[in-house]
Amino acid sequence: MQKELSILLPSYNNVCDELVKTLQHQCEECEASCGLRYEIIVADDGSTDTSSVEQNKIINTIPHCRYIIRERNEGRAAIRNFLARQARYDRLLFIDSDLMVRHCGYIRRYIESSGSDVVYGGYVIHCDLGSMSSNLRFIYDSSNTRNGNATERNKKPYSDFHTSNFVINRNVMLRFPLDERFRRYGYEDVLLGKTLKENRISIRHIDNPLSFENFDSNHAFVAKTEEGIQTLHDFEDELRGYSSVIAAGEKIKRLGLLPMADMAYRQFVHKIKRKLTGNEPTVFLFNMYKLLLFCHLKAEDIQKDNNKYQTQ
Repeated sequence: MQKELSILLPSYNNVCDELVKTLQHQCEECEASCGLRYEIIVADDGSTDTSSVEQNKIINTIPHCRYIIRERNEGRAAIRNFLARQARYDRLLFIDSDLMVRHCGYIRRYIESSGSDVVYGGYVIHCDLGSMSSNLRFIYDSSNTRNGNATERNKKPYSDFHTSNFVINRNVMLRFPLDERFRRYGYEDVLLGKTLKENRISIRHIDNPLSFENFDSNHAFVAKTEEGIQTLHDFEDELRGYSSVIAAGEKIKRLGLLPMADMAYRQFVHKIKRKLTGNEPTVFLFNMYKLLLFCHLKAEDIQKDNNKYQTQ
């Protein structure tokens, strides 16, 4: 059983004092029953919502808890690396601050886990289906059943790894930090999974999920996705083999269909986005949009290279 734990929460425009109180209460129970030494550190990554920063300041009044305000937004990778350096204990638990704890033994499950350098707990969707039937983020995440099923995730332990809810040895995190070139949304956790695999760092998946309950609007989720596809495009070489979008895009290029895909993007992009941000979005259309956007970015690169060659 692990007797020390640093719980680390990156936060951006998000109020998480209630989550911290829940975690601290569970840690107190573990401290009384098995002598757990713990700390909870929340680091705000340059939030623009000053009201959430003010409310989170109450975290500093909770025993063993600390709230650090960072004036400048450094990105998802950098804030997590910063938290790892701030931690005092050898076992780190990273939690996204917009998730919720639904199991009273959540902390105990992690401190009882051993035998792997990294342990990932997954997440589940907790929401009323009727009220969210037109929400794209809800529909998409609900279709990804592996996140709540450790048996399925253990079949591909490095591909199904995310930084939203995992424990890692501090020395491993410091040796293999998240790549801080990833400033836009998305895929920094995918590259970390690849790095861990290449360096033979074991990942074990367990059923210890957090609950995802706050869903972006369709417009906001599409905008995040577009940012993520740009990240995927920028780091295509590093992420090859870990993305179905890259694999499909490369196949389209090999078959000589990239110009056709680019034409389809240019012709239908506005219609697709209206559908995705409306009341009847579908996972199929969402996946199609991601692939067409990726192909469009690749086609733009080819055109830029051609233009550069012609001007030389």
